[in-house]
Amino acid sequence: MTESSGAQWTDEPTDFDQHGKLPRTGSTPTVPASVLGSLNITAASTDPGLLDLPWHIKLEDWPAENLAALPRGISRHVVRFAHLDGSVIAIKETSEHVARHEYHMLRKLARLDVPCVEPVAVITGRTTPSGAPLDPVLVTRHLKFSLPYRALFSQKLRRDTLTRLIDAQALLLVRLHLIGFYWGDVSLSNTLFRRDAGAFAAYLVDAETGELYPDLSTGQREYDLEIARVNIAGELMDLLEGGLIEEKVDPVATSELIMESYRRLWKELTEKESFELGERWRVGARIRRLNELGFDVEEYAIKTTPDGATIQLQPKVVDAGHHQRRLLRLTGIDAQENQARRLLNEMDSFRADTDPDQDEEISAHGWVSSIFEPIVRAIPRELGGKLEPAEVVHEVLEHRWYMSQAQDRNTPLSEALQSYIDTILRHRRDEAAIMLTADTATMAMLEGGVLTNSEDD
Repeated sequence: MTESSGAQWTDEPTDFDQHGKLPRTGSTPTVPASVLGSLNITAASTDPGLLDLPWHIKLEDWPAENLAALPRGISRHVVRFAHLDGSVIAIKETSEHVARHEYHMLRKLARLDVPCVEPVAVITGRTTPSGAPLDPVLVTRHLKFSLPYRALFSQKLRRDTLTRLIDAQALLLVRLHLIGFYWGDVSLSNTLFRRDAGAFAAYLVDAETGELYPDLSTGQREYDLEIARVNIAGELMDLLEGGLIEEKVDPVATSELIMESYRRLWKELTEKESFELGERWRVGARIRRLNELGFDVEEYAIKTTPDGATIQLQPKVVDAGHHQRRLLRLTGIDAQENQARRLLNEMDSFRADTDPDQDEEISAHGWVSSIFEPIVRAIPRELGGKLEPAEVVHEVLEHRWYMSQAQDRNTPLSEALQSYIDTILRHRRDEAAIMLTADTATMAMLEGGVLTNSEDD
């Protein structure tokens, strides 16, 4: 198949220890006439479906039958979305060096377990049927159940929802900085968001300006933070002009929330703490506090002062995903961090109510069998794309709690579930497919227009 198509498949780079950009070559190599028109595909795995796409056509001229109807936001590059073997991919035309660099960075970030889009391939050697060269492309996989920030905005975005978005962006930036990644173009536009039990989880989309170092200096981190502040302020001004956020929201003051959120979290994760020798319990308290923030402490340093009266504690290696890992270990359910925290709390309550002395793993299995799986199975097939399963279970349990409070009784799960399906879920947007079936108003909003009628977020 690859021989008849003229495509040449190349494995991904294996110099995993390299930091920063791939080296530039001194000059652009000349493509031999014998391979003119042949594709060169660098990918982690061979996906024959890539060969069926019209790479001989400029991306901006691709026929509609190859495209997924996702809106194109503001970008310095031509970007299109296409169907590939049951999934959706994003295709960006750029230079070969930039495409390879971004592919390289995304692969490294994925290995470091940082939330980001999945790189699929870099494709070079594109030509028109007449032999005219076309720009190389970077192919990434669209993140299911994720939305660009504009798609989260309804007729008016409430300030608390906006604050949750910025908090998610700050957490993502902290995670990137902890592993030594300098972003260089931090913005809401370069981020995708997934709902996470009343909050949002942020995923990096664009890594073309990013660099990976052993460590970042304070200056590098502060410069990234300043870029974030300026970009977010500009994005909020644009939304305010379009009537998508409340008029009382100050774009500049709101953008500065990312600096406050970032610095507060960074301080908690990295600051050296001193306490008296008799207060050694504070070591455990600090670790529990970090666990509550969603981080595991894999390594920390403890030093005593020369007089032996004071202890200094400083976390050295922290790893995000504390609750995710515990939930996955106990149940096999892969969820966002806040979703995992919420479900674990429900599991702990279930264990306390049924058999407090029962083994934790056995109790977790019972909770999945009697609570989680029945809720997921009860969702009608036509509503299955509204939200991801963990988010649905979280919302059902929240709905049950509010019903119980309002009715002053313990509402049965089955009753709360049916009420949630009928009164809430049926009226939600389909977040697995909203971007693939977006109507004119949604498309206009996402590309900078004004959305006039929509549900509240």
